[in-house]
Amino acid sequence: MKKSTTQTSMAPTNIIELLHQRFLTEQLYHSKIQWEPIAAKLKKSAKACAALEAMEQTGGAPALLSYHAQSGIYTFADFANESPAGRRSLCYDHEALNKRKENKPQNSACNMAKEMGITLLTQEQYAQLQQLKTVDTKTSSWLLTPASIRKLGGAIFGDWRYGSVFTYHNGAESYYAARGFRGCIDV
Repeated sequence: MKKSTTQTSMAPTNIIELLHQRFLTEQLYHSKIQWEPIAAKLKKSAKACAALEAMEQTGGAPALLSYHAQSGIYTFADFANESPAGRRSLCYDHEALNKRKENKPQNSACNMAKEMGITLLTQEQYAQLQQLKTVDTKTSSWLLTPASIRKLGGAIFGDWRYGSVFTYHNGAESYYAARGFRGCIDV
């Protein structure tokens, strides 16, 4: 039997090279950070590379969001201009997905993030991203929702409108063609 030559996923070195190119082109976000320690950490973590590859494959355009010097942790997040196209039309979480009786979406944002090995951006991370780059001018993104809000049936999402970042609420069961989620991973 002949092996297929079609490559369905990016090799870890390819995702590292892609992230390096983004690092170089967006250096104004992190001018005091060196690439070599990041590359070394990525090369040691197949799990992180797989998650970053999944972010890329679903349209997230992952790039370095922040570096926490005390912990030595680099956080990569979705920098796509709009909510990643491969992660839209999702309700918030598994509980919300189970509550829908009709017109169920394919999945939930929390389920998909877990499958990808990432977490949803927090409100703070979303605000940080919006300070670096204006995103979600035509879409919106589910954000990691505090338990107190989720307990009451709600979930939060963010977008950019009228020159400002907005955080809203919606029922966790809702889903829209223009709402996806942005994720992140710590390396």
